[in-house]
Amino acid sequence: MRTVGIIGGTGLNEIDGVDVVERRELSTPWGRPSAPAQRLAWPDGSDCWFLPRHGDGHTIAPHRINYRANIDALRLLGVTHVVSVAAVGGIAPGNRPGDLALVDDLIDYTWGRAHTFADGVAAPLRHIEFAPPFDPQWRQVILNVAGEVGVAIDHHAVLGVTQGPRLETAAEIRRLAHDGCSLVGMTTMPEAALAMEAGLAYATLAVVVNPAAGTVDGSIHAAIEASLDMGMAQVRRILTHLVAAD
Repeated sequence: MRTVGIIGGTGLNEIDGVDVVERRELSTPWGRPSAPAQRLAWPDGSDCWFLPRHGDGHTIAPHRINYRANIDALRLLGVTHVVSVAAVGGIAPGNRPGDLALVDDLIDYTWGRAHTFADGVAAPLRHIEFAPPFDPQWRQVILNVAGEVGVAIDHHAVLGVTQGPRLETAAEIRRLAHDGCSLVGMTTMPEAALAMEAGLAYATLAVVVNPAAGTVDGSIHAAIEASLDMGMAQVRRILTHLVAAD
């Protein structure tokens, strides 16, 4: 039996068209999650759990998110499969604002984040295998649903995860491109590794909201505002059918 948890990022702090039938305040050994978890009831009778990673009102910066508490809270709620929604920048020419990507691999450039439950104190030391970092079966379910609802999705994207909250310099983007990254974002790590440690099937559904720094002329923030709503509308189409998928 699959229980879906949705982690909402920038542009998805709430989900329109569904009822919040429960709000659960949780405490974990790692502290409190970003916000109370919401149990959502969809029109077809299915339900899932939703957690806004940046908190109510989108106030928590990427490097200050309590990723351990967020993932452990979903585990405590009985979630088995997580879809993480993230707003990202497009590095490769084929990843344009408004496009969706189901991230295939990642490179972690973050630092100083609590990135494991296995700290040798509260939890025993473990060395998880992290190749691939996203659950292949769960990714296939999401790809199938995207195809059924007619949403095009890039499933070969490599995400570079940076520290934030500032955006990257043009030189940093050139470095990421040289390393093989086609997208850049700030929140998939350590979230993905923690989900794997917790035994949760995890996938990142990314919305390209801007061209990365130095790839085009003009304001990055203007591009974000123009494409965020369009991309998130496509995400909602997928989620609506994903929660009830077999």
